[in-house]
Amino acid sequence: MNPLRRKPTDAELAILQVLWAEGPSTVRQIAEIMAEGGRESGYTTVLKTLQIMTEKRLVVRDESARTHVYSAASTEDQTQRQIVMDLLDKVFDGSAAKLVMQALAAKRTSPEELAEIRKLLNKPRGEER
Repeated sequence: MNPLRRKPTDAELAILQVLWAEGPSTVRQIAEIMAEGGRESGYTTVLKTLQIMTEKRLVVRDESARTHVYSAASTEDQTQRQIVMDLLDKVFDGSAAKLVMQALAAKRTSPEELAEIRKLLNKPRGEER
């Protein structure tokens, strides 16, 4: 797993979500998709954020063409796990049980989600999802 250098901000996560859904994209493509989704992000804001994200190693920039293309440096799953590990350590004293209990108490969970959670709990330790 490629560890994150720093935790992404909300704005950076929004850009990462576009890259995970759409794959490698230009600044213009990212800005347009975010605007379509109702998120106010102009070209220059997205460009500046991507420059910062490149420094933080959250994205990789392909400079081989005239228009630079950006890709997420880590998968969505890797990023989510890193954020959860950080949350576990900072807020829940490393206790996965406390985190899960709070998550389940905070928002209604669908029967499908509960079935998926049960299936995950029944898997032998060390087995991938």
